[in-house]
Amino acid sequence: MHIQDIFQRKRPTFSFEFFPPKSINAANTLYDTIRDLSSCEPSFVSVTYGAGGSTRELTHDLVLKIKESTSIPPIPHLTCVEHSKDDITETLTRYAEAGIGNILALRGDPPASASQYDRSADAFPYAVDLVRHIKDFNSSGIHPDPRGFGIGVAAFPEGHPDTPNRLLEMDYLKEKVDAGVDYICTQLFFDNHDFLDFRDRCRLAGIDVPIIAGIMPITSAKGIHRMAELAGGAHFPARLLRALNRAGDHQEAVERVGIHHAAEQCTGLLDHDVDGIHLYTLNQSKATREVYASLGMTSATH
Repeated sequence: MHIQDIFQRKRPTFSFEFFPPKSINAANTLYDTIRDLSSCEPSFVSVTYGAGGSTRELTHDLVLKIKESTSIPPIPHLTCVEHSKDDITETLTRYAEAGIGNILALRGDPPASASQYDRSADAFPYAVDLVRHIKDFNSSGIHPDPRGFGIGVAAFPEGHPDTPNRLLEMDYLKEKVDAGVDYICTQLFFDNHDFLDFRDRCRLAGIDVPIIAGIMPITSAKGIHRMAELAGGAHFPARLLRALNRAGDHQEAVERVGIHHAAEQCTGLLDHDVDGIHLYTLNQSKATREVYASLGMTSATH
């Protein structure tokens, strides 16, 4: 299903993100998670793509399994790093022939082993270049939907770590949208003010596509630092840090704090007419189910 149809059917959207499993046990855990979360009737689910395309086949296989075994539209991530134009076209062709409706187009990260990676060697150095290529591919008629793929891109409510100039950052995002983007999905954040201000600045810049808010419930104390890295340096509100300090090393208490904070974030976002909420699941269902249940969400409301 094309993302335009998903948004026309019901707003706000409610969606989840998974990453491809790398072992049989991890695969079994993930399939249990997908089964558990199917009852939430998400608008779509996204599947990540490893640094440098390291999970290319795993991502493809998981996307097809979700499409074939559930009624949930899967949206694969696709990155530029270490890929030629032919690589990208081949991947798009495979997804088009399988009837996948949408792509999340990202610049992506180089492999951890490539500390001096030269992006100028990539066929598409930036996400906007990938967006333009997907739009060109859509004109080929290969995709069964005459509109071709719906295209999403990522954004950083707290600022992109590689672009400290926030005005220039917005110019880059507007360039991507003008190239043919259908929606934006943000990186995780923990303070709704950051998202709401970002959304306002997008509208002032003439960016009028739907903006989905990315939320990741904290489920462990050690995971906080990892989350900060994933977000390029996330801002943790003082009240959240105080609650986590009270929880200390007590795993269940930390999880309760994280789920409560994420649920409060989602409630606030819904009150401010957010276009959609995208929960980063880390391939686990408990936190996501509890956040979802706290919102009073049903299939009739998203």
